[in-house]
Amino acid sequence: MIITIVTFIIIFGILVLVHEFGHFYFAKRANILVREFSIGMGPKIFSYHKNATTYTIRILPLGGYVRMAGLEENDESLKAGKLITLIFDQQEKVTKINASQKKLLLNGIPLQVVKWDLEKDLWIEGYENGDEDQYHRYSVSHDASIIEDDGTEVRIAPLDVQFQSARLPQRMLTNFAGPLNNFILAIVAFTLIAILQGGVLNSTNTIGKIVADSPAAEAGLKANDTIVKVDNVKTDTWEKLVAQISDKGGKKTNLLVERNGKEKRIKITPKTKSSNGQKVGQIGIESKINRDSSPWAIITYGFTETWGMIVAIFSALIGMFTKGFSLNDLGGPVAMYSYTSQAAKYGIVNVIRLLAFLSVNLGVVNLLPIPALDGGKLLLNVVEGIRRKPISPEKEGIITLIGFGFLMLLMILVTWNDIQRYFFN
Repeated sequence: MIITIVTFIIIFGILVLVHEFGHFYFAKRANILVREFSIGMGPKIFSYHKNATTYTIRILPLGGYVRMAGLEENDESLKAGKLITLIFDQQEKVTKINASQKKLLLNGIPLQVVKWDLEKDLWIEGYENGDEDQYHRYSVSHDASIIEDDGTEVRIAPLDVQFQSARLPQRMLTNFAGPLNNFILAIVAFTLIAILQGGVLNSTNTIGKIVADSPAAEAGLKANDTIVKVDNVKTDTWEKLVAQISDKGGKKTNLLVERNGKEKRIKITPKTKSSNGQKVGQIGIESKINRDSSPWAIITYGFTETWGMIVAIFSALIGMFTKGFSLNDLGGPVAMYSYTSQAAKYGIVNVIRLLAFLSVNLGVVNLLPIPALDGGKLLLNVVEGIRRKPISPEKEGIITLIGFGFLMLLMILVTWNDIQRYFFN
């Protein structure tokens, strides 16, 4: 249990860190202010401020985010009538605004804030010491910081460093960078698997071992038999063979087998078993493995496996619309925990393989054209390029809110379905 939980947190943390670092890196290159880079959600545990960005670790290790200037409600900690503290530089410009009750700034001037503009003209005004006879306006430095209600210190967000101020190609690259980093992580992970295995292991459609008392043993299949077709469908790879057998649970199935250079037809009925909450057909065979230890095979393995998985996931997504949608086709945190538990039992290679699988999934899902996801943001960027002007912030906010609501509803349904699949079935 402890090993599974630790492994789950590490995998999830790596996925979030790599994804968000993509957004972070390209935002920085585009001179977009990244106010906060957070790993985790909820209350803050730790924070560190460097180069205009505050790095935080938060208590819930299920997610993370990059707060870019202009993509949030700026300075929600400021409210009319609130008592704050101001710190000034030698030019009498405000360099720090303390809006938190959790921190005390010495040598600061208390101000009951009335109005402020921290985006365009950069000023703040109110009653000094809460005295209505001392109403002042103070200029605010472009690089000033604000201490928010929870004690987190971040930079203010002037217009020139906001997301919308960057050129359209820069914004598109910043939006795409998260999924891109997930694909790169998968490539690295698959390459590492090949190195740890001493080469690329290729599963073939040739049988390496027959499980005792299995449908394969009862049907007369033997080691070194090559299954050429399943119900007249070619199965020239292990993946195709598994896919065809998986759909045949409990059904009489015809196999075309090549044995000692001759073809033989065998009838078999795969057993139906539960795997990751789904019913699949199995006949009780293991593949004959070929190993390729050449440097070229190891180098290309990461790319080919990642690309193959991207294609497979997109095909599965398309199948949801053409063959019918089912919540069993989706998985949330509960499903991820279940996969992690299984992978942790079989060693580091399987854990890395799970990391690669989840990384590709995260990248693909984030590219879907759903508002609130990176793909939805890219779609709005494309619309902006066609219209030659951006969508109004109000309309974009409404679209994003609708998308976020849809994703939350879907997440609740998927999580509840996962709980039923893994704990009650």
